[in-house]
Amino acid sequence: MPSALRLILSVALSASLLVGCRDESSGKRRIAVIPKGQTHEFWKAIEAGARKAAAEAGDVEIDYRSPPKEDDTQLQINLVQSFISTRVDGIVLAPLSDQALVAPVRLAAQAGIPVIIIDSPLSGKAGKDFVGYVGTDNYKAGTLGARRLAEVMGGKGAVLLLRFAESSASTRQREQGFIDTVKKDFPGMTLIDPPQYAGPDVTSAKRAAENMITARLGKFDGVFCVNETSTAGMLIALEDRQLTGTVRFVGFDAQPRVIAGLKDRKLDGIVLQDPFKMGYAGVKLMLDHLRGKPVDAEIDTGTAVATPDNMDSPEMRRLLYPVGSPSTRGS
Repeated sequence: MPSALRLILSVALSASLLVGCRDESSGKRRIAVIPKGQTHEFWKAIEAGARKAAAEAGDVEIDYRSPPKEDDTQLQINLVQSFISTRVDGIVLAPLSDQALVAPVRLAAQAGIPVIIIDSPLSGKAGKDFVGYVGTDNYKAGTLGARRLAEVMGGKGAVLLLRFAESSASTRQREQGFIDTVKKDFPGMTLIDPPQYAGPDVTSAKRAAENMITARLGKFDGVFCVNETSTAGMLIALEDRQLTGTVRFVGFDAQPRVIAGLKDRKLDGIVLQDPFKMGYAGVKLMLDHLRGKPVDAEIDTGTAVATPDNMDSPEMRRLLYPVGSPSTRGS
């Protein structure tokens, strides 16, 4: 069977299994939003932002689907192919792999379905393979983490870096920003970077953190983690070893346990993105494109560093609780 025919049949089969038929009678545009996973608070905020943009527009339906965890690239590819087959009006995608998702995104472009990339960059060309990118300046975010950790460490000491996943472009950029800043600006700090990867959930991150701590117990003074689950896993591992408050710790992204740790000064800082804005701006950019308006090829949604001292300010609370206050979220 020719390869092109096999691809068509594969897409059709994936569509029948994963995505229902489009309701042409609704008269609404249908936009697929595909995050990396479901387990992080970050993706809940992305969804809330995307749905707010759709609600404001009034003529848009959001189909929000993802792999359960951030380690199933093939399922994310299948989802993209399925949405192509069912002829959505546009796709907003946070790619699990900056390489593996290039071909499906190009397939969407060839089918006349525009794609907006959010959260994590994709290898490809904006304006050709996809319309634009909405997300964090992840390299800059890594530099902010390095500077906060250097501040609380007095610019001296050994630092552990817990990475996330090799295929993730966003966290690779954060890691590089952190590494470059430590090496260039803080000669009194030494970097311990095996490298060790946290993996897709808190359980795997805790295991990786425990391995790093055990191998270097008493030989490090600070820790930097590059995403939500690596931060949560490291926090648990440090708590288990009664090292919180002794080891200086800067993490990335907010979730309830991490926020509580910041309040209790078990963390010295959390580098925060704006996932609600990311989801909102991703859908808005798609709608502007579909309506024929000129759009920016790249939108930086910003970063900030929450500390125990500033975490109760209005701006930090907005970023720490992007889908509502603790009382409205029930946490």
